[in-house]
Amino acid sequence: MAASDEGPSQVGEITLLLQRSKRGDAERNAKLVSAMYPELKRIAEFRMRHERKDHTLQPTALVNEFFLELAKSEEMSWRTRAHFLAVASRAMRRYLIDHARARSAEKRGGARVKLELDTLARG
Repeated sequence: MAASDEGPSQVGEITLLLQRSKRGDAERNAKLVSAMYPELKRIAEFRMRHERKDHTLQPTALVNEFFLELAKSEEMSWRTRAHFLAVASRAMRRYLIDHARARSAEKRGGARVKLELDTLARG
């Protein structure tokens, strides 16, 4: 038998919550968040292990960013628990990539106005 913390009924309940989750259904979505949070945190911890040691984000923040993105999405359609977790993992990866790009852009001048030297010499 597989070592699992959950019995078949809990797995089935989570799948039903995922399949029935709708934007604006606060009670159902709160149950979903509560049930899925430990697994999402493990995914976030895994994603953070591949980041630099002095990263400013924590796994909890990464999970929270995923839930914020989820709350903004227009359509939520989950086939299974595995589908939900795969989408969550990809979203966390995208967030880390965007965070790294923003940090890199900031290091290289970010939003500063760049002027060409030729323009300054003529003007």
